[in-house]
Amino acid sequence: MDQITSLPFEWAFSTLFVIVLLRSNATYWAGRGLAAGGRRTRFARHLDSATMARAEAVIAHWGAPAVAASFLTIGFQTAVNAAAGLGRMPLRRYIPATLVGGLCWAVIYATVGLAAFDAAVAAAAGSPAALAILAVAAAALAALLVWRRRRTKASAAEPESSTVSGA
Repeated sequence: MDQITSLPFEWAFSTLFVIVLLRSNATYWAGRGLAAGGRRTRFARHLDSATMARAEAVIAHWGAPAVAASFLTIGFQTAVNAAAGLGRMPLRRYIPATLVGGLCWAVIYATVGLAAFDAAVAAAAGSPAALAILAVAAAALAALLVWRRRRTKASAAEPESSTVSGA
């Protein structure tokens, strides 16, 4: 672990920048592939509808700021890059937005991100109790997320079952 966090800033930044560009572009192209593949299925009429054309026009025009800003979020970045691909955002807008967002992301993670990671590793190594507390907190968070997802699915299924039984 020490090897990663002890990299000179230039190397950490460069490595993270390449990683984020590869990841975001892979997500974009996966979205493009899904959109192209979907147009060869029975869903083609929906993907080629006027509504989708309007959505693609909005993504093409306003998507670049959303793509660039998504790099400053956690968990939203992948969805935005996939949406840009699904919406067939033109590369002349997508690539510059990805470069700007990727630069910001790499700077943040090469400075604050790696420092926080290094501090967490040092704290865990110095205190097994802190590591245990962190593991319990992570497990509790995972359990909460699973419970909420199941509760949401159950409440969404209730209206359907009541309509079927009432008929």
